[in-house]
Amino acid sequence: MKILIINGPNLNLLGVREPGIYGKESMESYLPKLQARYPDIDIEYYQSNIEGELINKMQEVGFSYDGIVLNAGAYTHTSIALLDCIRSLRTPVVEVHISNVNDREEYRRHSVIGPGCKGTIQGFGLDSYRLAIEALKPLQA
Repeated sequence: MKILIINGPNLNLLGVREPGIYGKESMESYLPKLQARYPDIDIEYYQSNIEGELINKMQEVGFSYDGIVLNAGAYTHTSIALLDCIRSLRTPVVEVHISNVNDREEYRRHSVIGPGCKGTIQGFGLDSYRLAIEALKPLQA
C-alpha cells in the first residue's frame, strides 16, 4: 500500500506555529514515527504553500497511489480548484485537520473540499494523520 500525506500552506511551520492549536511537534519528527508504526505501508510526505503545486502533486499520484491524506490548511475553506482535482482522481482522499475546526473561527467551519473526500478527520492533533491512514486501509482490503 502506498499513501501520500499532503500538507498545504503554513503547515511547514508545525511545531512553531501557534503551538497551543497545532502542537509542538513538527511533521518532520512525527513522520518517522508514523512510518515505523506502518512498516507495510509506503508513506510519503509532501508540503507546499502554493495551491497549484498541491494540485500538480495530487494529479501526479492520484491514479496510482492507494490513498492521499490531505490537510489543505486554509485552502480547505476556499479552493474549488482543489475540490475539482480531488473529484478527478481515482485515489481516495481523506481530509485531515490537526485542530477541531468546528471549535474555531466561523470561517473555518466550512470545507469546500470535503464533498470530494471519502471522509474528514479532525481535532486529534498529529494523530489525525494516523487515523486517516487507518480509514484508508479497509479501502484496499
